[in-house]
Amino acid sequence: MIEGRDDAPTRAYDLEERSALFGEAVIDFAKKMPVTPVTRRLIDQLVGAGTSIGANYGEADDAVSKKDFRHKISICKREAREAKFFLRMLARAVPEFQDEARPLWQEAKELHLIFAKIYRG
Repeated sequence: MIEGRDDAPTRAYDLEERSALFGEAVIDFAKKMPVTPVTRRLIDQLVGAGTSIGANYGEADDAVSKKDFRHKISICKREAREAKFFLRMLARAVPEFQDEARPLWQEAKELHLIFAKIYRG
């Protein structure tokens, strides 16, 4: 799990907080990346995917029907998978950031597995 602020709950099952912390960690990571013709698009894609997990989870939490909930959870699952992919590509593009990308990749993987389980019911 991504390390949170001192005032943030650390419960792994608090998906709202966990996905928000992941989005914040992605932003912090992206701000450190050198912007080149190769990384520009990868950074944009990572930030988009990494931050939308929490936004879509919030939407799922407020869903008006089971169908709507399931749809929003499927988006969370897809965005977590995309975050994993773009973290891998950035680690390849900027190898000196591989060690820093690894825990983010692991968290994206765990979030993907959690949302996949929720989606399957």
